[in-house]
Amino acid sequence: MPDITHEEWLRRAESWKVSGAHHIDGADEPGGGATFTVVSPRDGRVLAEVADGGTAEVDAAVAAARRAFDTGPWPRLAPAERGRVLLRIADLLEERREELALTVSLEMGKPVTEAYAIELRAVIGTFRWYGHLADKLTDESPHTPQDALALVTREATGVVGAVVPWNFPLTLAGWKVAPALAAGCTVVLKPSENSPLSALLLGRIATEAGLPPGALNVVAGNGPVAGRALGLHPDVDVLAFTGSTAVGRHFLHYAADSNLKRVWLELGGKSPNIILPDAPDLAKAAATAAWGIFFNQGEMCTAPSRLLVHSSVAEQVTDAIVARADALRVGDPLDPATEMGALVSAGHLGRVLDHVGTGLDEGARLRAGGERTLTGTGGSYLRPTVFDRVAPGMRLSREEIFGPVLSVLTFDDLDEAVALANATEYGLAAGLWTSDLSTAHRVSRALKAGTVWVNCYEEGDLSVPFGGMKQSGNGRDKSVHALEKYTELKTTWIQL
Repeated sequence: MPDITHEEWLRRAESWKVSGAHHIDGADEPGGGATFTVVSPRDGRVLAEVADGGTAEVDAAVAAARRAFDTGPWPRLAPAERGRVLLRIADLLEERREELALTVSLEMGKPVTEAYAIELRAVIGTFRWYGHLADKLTDESPHTPQDALALVTREATGVVGAVVPWNFPLTLAGWKVAPALAAGCTVVLKPSENSPLSALLLGRIATEAGLPPGALNVVAGNGPVAGRALGLHPDVDVLAFTGSTAVGRHFLHYAADSNLKRVWLELGGKSPNIILPDAPDLAKAAATAAWGIFFNQGEMCTAPSRLLVHSSVAEQVTDAIVARADALRVGDPLDPATEMGALVSAGHLGRVLDHVGTGLDEGARLRAGGERTLTGTGGSYLRPTVFDRVAPGMRLSREEIFGPVLSVLTFDDLDEAVALANATEYGLAAGLWTSDLSTAHRVSRALKAGTVWVNCYEEGDLSVPFGGMKQSGNGRDKSVHALEKYTELKTTWIQL
């Protein structure tokens, strides 16, 4: 992390400026003239007027991507050369890391130190990982009778529509764009209307790195218009989406109503975090539980928002989390001392507070937070919030809040803990704290979640797949498995 003071970040913010034009076919495009306003949740300041993409802009971007795939150089480059371009993208992202971190912090409210150290590290690492992987994939030649030869090849699917949310605007864009490009696909990226500016910068940086025109297009716009147009477009072959379960359903309908494009969904979560009395370190388990729910302002689909703790240690663990919540420094995202920044928008803050109010009405006990703070800044700040005495049927326990709100439930035996953990429509992630190896294996298998962390939370790297079960979606980001979303298997049988 660079040694940049609060005052220096403030100075840079004053002179900061990013173009709000779309990036289509290798050039900035202002669109049809309609714009929308991007407001910083840090202080309510208008950051930019951004081109508001509609059907015409999506059509132009898809047409550019289709030309680039059907007749352009990108799918026809040697895989090693595609890899070198991805590595150049990573290098340019590294060169502009501070500018990109500032952009992410201003547009979605996370601390600039976390944007630099975590968000930018992740997106740079993603392009590097797939850049190095691009020429290391192999096809198959199954055993056949002596008079025949069979070839099984993986071929790029075509035009990919990628729709990503605001909570990790560059990381989640990278998880989709980098493997799609590595496979030889071309991409139309639609970022969230809350955080389009960093994605637009990504598009320009990719072009500067040598990505051919049309290989990556970025269209800003609102989901019900631009997102819908992308989902319905007959020239989009694959749609990759990260966001809410409700919107994911829309994309499945769009595919059914158009060309039956494949739709890959990474959706919401209500992740359980189970702490057993034999956890190897209860203090660490409590500290990690607090970090997990308050990191990124709780705006994470994998956030361990349901703490399931054995009744014999529930008071000890909950008290430690409450103490951490009370001590956590909420403040200006541009202050390096800030530990939790602003929620993404005033509207989202209102929705989180609605959940807090419902929790009180339903009889849960508020142990920490539950109220706005720093109201004089014009920003969208909430104190870290902890509820205990939460019952399984309460809204706090059932619905994804997507904010720094922890619900504590207790159990008395392991079977009850597993039943509580699985009593949700979601299946994205889960945590388990135990010293017993047999328990770790048995419970991990029993939990219906795409990722289970044992004696840790949010750990891993690009070598392991990420995705959900049940209504948390399908398909996987990260790892070699991500390429399965952007390739088709072709069998060629040659009679000798």
